[in-house]
Amino acid sequence: HQQLLSCLNDSLADQFCNAIGVLQQCAPPASFSNIQTAINKDQPANPTEEYAQLFAALIARTAKDVDVLIDSLPSEESTAALQAASLRQLEEENHEAAARLEEVVYRGDMLLEKIQSALADIAQSQLRTRNGAPSQPSPGKKQLHNLVLSTV
Repeated sequence: HQQLLSCLNDSLADQFCNAIGVLQQCAPPASFSNIQTAINKDQPANPTEEYAQLFAALIARTAKDVDVLIDSLPSEESTAALQAASLRQLEEENHEAAARLEEVVYRGDMLLEKIQSALADIAQSQLRTRNGAPSQPSPGKKQLHNLVLSTV
């Protein structure tokens, strides 16, 4: 939208203004029946035609750019419908991702509880061993590793 306004305001308006100014400046004097005018000898023989072709090409190119920009603008109806559909799709994907995240967090919490329980058992076993009390079999490193792998 902004590109279109810029193209219309800056390019096309400037080109029309410059074209009219240059054509006015270079136009041969008009002869009136009762007034004699002298032609400026410093001007080239017929620059008006060259300028006319140059500005016609510039204006035509800018008009084509404007057409391309207009064609690239989305229609109001399709924009609202497309945005609504896109938002529904994004909301659905967000809910699915949230459900997956909740499941991963739940499994992580369960794993953390198992690890903390196993570490507590190991610490209790080590304390009993240091105090000389007979210890119950506690999970070793291999058993702890298997516990972690079984929950993953």
